[in-house]
Amino acid sequence: MMSAHDQNPASHTERNDESTTHFGFQTVDKHEKESKVANVFHSVAQQYDIMNDLMSFGIHRLWKRFTIDASGVRPGNKVLDLAGGTGDLTAKFSQLVGREGKVILADINSSMLNVGRDKLRDKGLVQNIEYVQANAQYLPFEDNTFDVITIAFGLRNVTDKDMALRSMYRVLKPGGRLLVLEFSKPEHELVNKAYDFYSFNILPKMGEIVAKDGDSYQYLAESIRMHPDQETLKSMMEQAGFEQTSFKNLTGGVVALHKGYKF
Repeated sequence: MMSAHDQNPASHTERNDESTTHFGFQTVDKHEKESKVANVFHSVAQQYDIMNDLMSFGIHRLWKRFTIDASGVRPGNKVLDLAGGTGDLTAKFSQLVGREGKVILADINSSMLNVGRDKLRDKGLVQNIEYVQANAQYLPFEDNTFDVITIAFGLRNVTDKDMALRSMYRVLKPGGRLLVLEFSKPEHELVNKAYDFYSFNILPKMGEIVAKDGDSYQYLAESIRMHPDQETLKSMMEQAGFEQTSFKNLTGGVVALHKGYKF
């Protein structure tokens, strides 16, 4: 069985030319991608948490816990949870930064942001959290604002990843750190083939049954395959200015946590 990487030799790069990009396996004009991605997340927002648990068999909670532990967030820090969606990371960061700190939950998608805000308020988390609808490529914050930025399972949906990484670098304080948690390239071919089968044969059917939207989950599977592999993303972070960059493979490279510092 050919893997999705074999079928799609462009999977290691985002660039076709100046005006186009990838929406899953499709090539689209750059200005179209944002609205297409928006439609996906408007569609899945209400069932997003349930689908995360089903899709990952609950393992996404361990991946996020690892990210939180690796973040080094301390009381008084200012944290940007970018593409923060339904607020899993924000909830924990809110407790870690305390009364003197602040967490900004930012997402480009209003539906996801509303679900996250409602969930966190239901948990009684209100005192140190702000909500901002923002595009990662054009972050509406001043230079040198945040101690920590996280983006979990969001970078692959950004139209211009290089631009977004530069934007994150700009708003980090000197000494600050970026953590990118994202699906990546499995380390072993057997795992890669099994993962392909699951992603393209089971995941869209699961999305159709639970979220009543198989097409959106087909896109999400494709978007994972088109995302840069571990070494490529590490290089992109370095080109954006980050130093001491590193990554840690989780679950055999199905997911990787990249980390970089601004000095």
